[in-house]
Amino acid sequence: MIIALVGMPGSGKSTVGRHLARRLRVGFVDSDHMIEERLGCSIREFFALSGEEAFRDLEQSVLDELTSRGTGTVLSTGGGSVLRAANRQHLRHRCQVIYLRSSPEEIFRRVRHDKNRPLLQVDDPLQRLRDLYLVRDPLYRETAHFVIDTGRPSVSTLVNMICMQLELAGHLPAGDSDRHGV
Repeated sequence: MIIALVGMPGSGKSTVGRHLARRLRVGFVDSDHMIEERLGCSIREFFALSGEEAFRDLEQSVLDELTSRGTGTVLSTGGGSVLRAANRQHLRHRCQVIYLRSSPEEIFRRVRHDKNRPLLQVDDPLQRLRDLYLVRDPLYRETAHFVIDTGRPSVSTLVNMICMQLELAGHLPAGDSDRHGV
């Protein structure tokens, strides 16, 4: 089984994903990091040089490849990965998808000093997050099998919440998530 994390930029997908993979004793892949390795430059640089559409084409190809790989992986996706229907379908049908839902205000508090997020390099990043949330929240919900509100819980609490949801749905053996891989 592939467990894919979706959500807004700054919602904790990479951090929670790494901890979840460690807990389940499976591999962890961050699709944005894989894309940057292939590009040989940052996503921000690629955005500036080639534009968002070219980035989304590459992202779609990478997500198709990553979701076709079989099992035993936690996958952190880019915040805009759900913008394309093909990505939503691949994630929904090939993975167990967890939407880490965070309010625009929570995200702003976390990422306001991060200069590596190309979509937030605008005059009013909080308004930009609100606008992105209005468009993306329904797409995350459409894609996800489970929605976890990130709010203020610790990373370990969020990992426990995800494991509990997967156990209740029969995707992890009850009580075994801390001892066995997926």
